[in-house]
Amino acid sequence: MSTSGGACVVIGAGDGVGGAIAKAFAAEGLTACVTRRPRHIDQLEQLAQEIRAAGGQARAFGVDAREEADMADLFDTIEREVGPIEVVVFNIGANVRFPILETTSRVFTKVWEMACFAGFLTGREAARVMTPRGRGTLIFTGATASVRGREGFAAFAAAKAGLRALAQSLARELGPKGLHVAHVVVDGAIDGVFSRENIPDLEARLAEDKVLKSADIAQAYVALHRQRRSAWTHELDLRPWSETW
Repeated sequence: MSTSGGACVVIGAGDGVGGAIAKAFAAEGLTACVTRRPRHIDQLEQLAQEIRAAGGQARAFGVDAREEADMADLFDTIEREVGPIEVVVFNIGANVRFPILETTSRVFTKVWEMACFAGFLTGREAARVMTPRGRGTLIFTGATASVRGREGFAAFAAAKAGLRALAQSLARELGPKGLHVAHVVVDGAIDGVFSRENIPDLEARLAEDKVLKSADIAQAYVALHRQRRSAWTHELDLRPWSETW
């Protein structure tokens, strides 16, 4: 376990949970290496600048997490130019809703690529650089769909359930080698652009802590990284106190 002098890689760092996770680990002394697809590089650079303005260190990388060669190059570049990778967070969502008769093979495949296959590439590359050092934390962001399907979410649930199984497999394989692998089920509405556009009473619900707050989620990720190996958590579920489950 290390909370300074290395790098935290956040795959899928937007203006919500991913950005909050990057900021939280930067505050712990790690260099936040934030990634999204190349077309979002401007937003990534803005996030990196916010982290630096707050006194942290950050680098932005435009990369498609579904591309094998690009992911291998990303991890090599960070190890070479930034420092040893101590934390990797896979945070790509890919949440879409389609009735089954409107779910094309292209939709199903693309959702799987983003939410599951990209997670595999992330986990494999993290293991490649972390295993020789015998330490590191790898966290996968899950959702309610990770543990149960729902009407209209066949593609999303299939991908997220696959990601959860991947995380379980990696935990069993990499735990004995010193790597802490965790899967976080985030259950409920999260404060962000989508919620602000779709929840009319969002401000009132936020005031009563009825909506997940990105900064609070991020602190749970930091706590996972800080755990000692005699009491590692593999799966953690996070939800507001008012959520029905």
